[in-house]
Amino acid sequence: MTSHDVIILGAGGAGLFCAGIAAQRGRRVLVVDHAPDPGRKIVISGGGRCNFTNVGASWDRYVSANPQFARSALGRYTAQDFVALVDRYGIVWHEKTLGQLFCDGSARQIVAMLLEEATAAEIALGQPIRDVRHADGMFTVVQGERSATAPSLVVATGGPSIPKLGATGFAYDLAKRFGLKLVEPRPALVPLTLPPEDALFRELSGVATEVVAGAGKAKFREAALFTHRGLSGPAILQASSYWRHREAVTIDFVPDQPPGWLLATKRARPRAGLRSALGAALPDRLAEALAAKFEVTGELGNARDAVLGDIERRLSGWQFHPNGTEGFAKAEVTVGGVATDGLNQKTMAAKHLPGLYVIGEAVDVTGWLGGYNFQWAWSSGWAAGQAV
Repeated sequence: MTSHDVIILGAGGAGLFCAGIAAQRGRRVLVVDHAPDPGRKIVISGGGRCNFTNVGASWDRYVSANPQFARSALGRYTAQDFVALVDRYGIVWHEKTLGQLFCDGSARQIVAMLLEEATAAEIALGQPIRDVRHADGMFTVVQGERSATAPSLVVATGGPSIPKLGATGFAYDLAKRFGLKLVEPRPALVPLTLPPEDALFRELSGVATEVVAGAGKAKFREAALFTHRGLSGPAILQASSYWRHREAVTIDFVPDQPPGWLLATKRARPRAGLRSALGAALPDRLAEALAAKFEVTGELGNARDAVLGDIERRLSGWQFHPNGTEGFAKAEVTVGGVATDGLNQKTMAAKHLPGLYVIGEAVDVTGWLGGYNFQWAWSSGWAAGQAV
């Protein structure tokens, strides 16, 4: 039996960052993880270059039953704070579209930085966590054949997205055991699947185009990609976090076209066909598929204005009714998780059980695509690391 000030479950981004903050405050820290190596999601993220934060990481770009919850941690440890740390380690980075920051080199540089920051912490990997219990103000964690105790326990084991990396619902089981409520977990930042009646669109697999995709009250302008199973691409992944079963996803296929553009095309090119008119704004295969959905044959000059106006409206608000998602196997993150109403927003501590903390993806806080979820890992890890 070994004794520590804090035990952190999970050696991902949130857990490692929290370990570094706590260890630098003089705490005796033990990090345990069943995976054989640390930071597995970091290593594969951003095509191996890690989209480690976003310059626009504000609380209103996160999905949660209580969107205001993330405000405190994100405001106290910001994207600029993390960039300053990255700069201190000499890691060269670049900004892509929409404020996304990536390493010029390898995502492994971020993992190496986190491990260096947590050099004073003990990290035990590659053995299953067999038991976690609480009694007399102390937490006991049994990993493999080893037992360790501490007055503080940080749950940073993430959600069930990407199980091939070892992700599980372990955090949720612990939360329920210790009396914390859950918001229904579901796959997020995930491709959507289409029913058989949309087979025409599935046959467009590989075609991408810039759209405005909407689900619920959220809208995102980025690329959409047709797949052999349905819809993907950044715009769709973003919308998926807001989509619920039996609801529609609305696509504006022609976001750059002004009202009346098809009527204007009729006036300017009366002998053009609908397929040709759509091809000026869309990839050829998509233009052909969409044109086939409308009963306009021959020249635009022969089509009634009312019919062309209706086509414009449908192209700007095309409704798909997905029959599901590609699940946790393809989801980048999880929406839902440990309910925020049981946690202190400043410290990430459980309100009813002193010494228990929950951070990162395990919490019901899910960011947009593009570095937001890593920033939540850093911010929530910092908040708990300052408190344990």
